[in-house]
Amino acid sequence: MSELETLLRSKIKGQLLFAKEIETKYLTDFVGARVGTADAYVKALDEEDVKNTLVIANSTRTPVVVRGAGTNLTGSTIPEGGIVLDVSGMNRILNLDEETLTVTVEAGVLLKDLIEYVEARGYLYAPDPAEKNASIGGNVSTNAGGMRAVKYGVTRNYVLALDMYKIDGTKVHLGATTYKYSTGLNLQQLLVGSEGTLGVITKIVLKLLPLPEFTLNAVLAYDSLATGIKNVNVIFNSHLDPTAIEFVEKKVIALGEKFLNKQFPCQEAKSYLIVTLDGNKESVYERFEKLKNVVKANGAIDVIPLDDENVAKDIWAVRGAIARAVNASGMWEPVDIVVPINRITDFVSYVDTVTTSGGPRIVAFGHAGDGNVHLCVLKDDIADDLWPKVLHETMEKLYRKSYELGGVISGEHGVGKGKRDFLLQNMTSEQRDLMVGVKKAFDPNNLLNPHSGYAL
Repeated sequence: MSELETLLRSKIKGQLLFAKEIETKYLTDFVGARVGTADAYVKALDEEDVKNTLVIANSTRTPVVVRGAGTNLTGSTIPEGGIVLDVSGMNRILNLDEETLTVTVEAGVLLKDLIEYVEARGYLYAPDPAEKNASIGGNVSTNAGGMRAVKYGVTRNYVLALDMYKIDGTKVHLGATTYKYSTGLNLQQLLVGSEGTLGVITKIVLKLLPLPEFTLNAVLAYDSLATGIKNVNVIFNSHLDPTAIEFVEKKVIALGEKFLNKQFPCQEAKSYLIVTLDGNKESVYERFEKLKNVVKANGAIDVIPLDDENVAKDIWAVRGAIARAVNASGMWEPVDIVVPINRITDFVSYVDTVTTSGGPRIVAFGHAGDGNVHLCVLKDDIADDLWPKVLHETMEKLYRKSYELGGVISGEHGVGKGKRDFLLQNMTSEQRDLMVGVKKAFDPNNLLNPHSGYAL
């Protein structure tokens, strides 16, 4: 028995697995294309297990990869030896405070469970990532965005405070249950989007909003993607206050339709915008009528209100199932490049040229309201031995173009292992020095998720 195994067995109350006992699902991410190795797997029962795991890791200089629900798409949870620390079992909703409009949760709480819990009590947790089986800790660690980011912002905007453990086992409380914070460096926000490289988040205080009285979704149909994207600024400039604006081409939505056996309206369209409005019911319908008039005057071939809640759920289910449909079809690489909203068409057009000039098939869709373009690069029948080279060359082209257009390589998925090399290629030495300095302050021996993101 190794020293690491002996120490963990003596201190950990939760589940323990070692070496060959560790199932593959704990060594990969949602995509499953990369599988790592680990010496130990710890499913923490509580904060004491987290603390003891980190103390042992630090004393033995063993790297630690933190894992939640395992839905990440960039390889952030793929270990290269060391310990996999799973916090998914710490999944309690601890407190909903109606006086401060906050909810306190453990890191392993699933997004879908939090949404159901607060909405049943008349409140809205506004961030709306498509993957509802993700954990809140994972959402915080990647600064997950989602479809409602246009109106409500992303996860970062709702994290008021959190508890985290440093690699030496020290517990630190960051932030406060206040909506404003100008008291020294805003340290809790450093943890948001850090992908487990700075510390292990165990508890989070999140801001809530009153649940809107009424929500109306609508499908806007177009004869081309370019026309649909041009309508995004039309919608913004018409003061319609949209909650979400999604774009998707017909050829892409067909994947979700087939996967769920559900059908989109206006089948003759070549592309769609899906728009959500919320608020007072009378106001929502007034804004919808204005929306219908302005987009039809600007090239929309149809505007379909989704008055039936079940139909609306089906439409969003089809949109949300695209990645799962692609995943079921075979090997692929997920991408979430973000560009200025006026360059979405330029970028998607470039994506098409990558495919038509001999590159792999690429599926594009995303958040039209904030420029977050989601791509699925598909292997299809490309030979196994050629795929790594083809994928790398394709990603280099796509990421280079994103920077040329004023964008960056990730809007909400994070960097992980999959984008690490591309991040470093496009980062100035000054930027990296600052990030490395922050990393050293939290994790001087580079033990926390050391193979992801900007880690040393």
